[in-house]
Amino acid sequence: MNPAKKIYVTLSGLPLSFELQWPFHKSTSGADFSVLHADIHLENSEGLHAPVAVNLSATVREVLPSLEPGDAEAPVINALRTEVDRRQVEFVKSGKRIPVQFSSRHYDFKRSKWVFGKASDEQVQLLITGKVYWQTRLGGSPVWMADPTEALYVERNIEAWMQAVQTAAAARLIKLEGDWATGSDTLAARTLEFETRMNSAREELEKKHAFERG
Repeated sequence: MNPAKKIYVTLSGLPLSFELQWPFHKSTSGADFSVLHADIHLENSEGLHAPVAVNLSATVREVLPSLEPGDAEAPVINALRTEVDRRQVEFVKSGKRIPVQFSSRHYDFKRSKWVFGKASDEQVQLLITGKVYWQTRLGGSPVWMADPTEALYVERNIEAWMQAVQTAAAARLIKLEGDWATGSDTLAARTLEFETRMNSAREELEKKHAFERG
């Protein structure tokens, strides 16, 4: 177990960790986009991962204050999570790097905000409990809950996200001290639920890519 590892859970229930190989660099193909190489690890699997090239369009580049991690990391992680949820990313034990578009479909120019698919209150609660379960199991505990990346993923501001965290704590699903959470006995009793959600999401993803390969 690596205590420093950060686990991000998709809305479908897949626990992921990310290796982002900063910085962005200009495409060598002559196309007008910047590229960031990354590796998405499917945690709780047999070493499955997805090497990807995040292709940042020139249009979206204009709305980012900079391409430094402090400004770009959260939207990049959430764009990749969204593409996993859309089953656009295949996890393998080895394989060549695949392109993932980080484009205007992840940004609403009319409202000047990132969009990764608005989650329902029920989905947010599943995400919160899944985050605490998988982070505790795979990456160490306690779990920092005030991560703005999570709020951005479900299209909430950080205040609304933390209110949802408080709701999970009030239901005794997690134990909260400040911005840090640990799992409760109630959460531990739901192990089968989290494992089943992950396995179902993984099976659906693998089925889709097997179909595309023919």
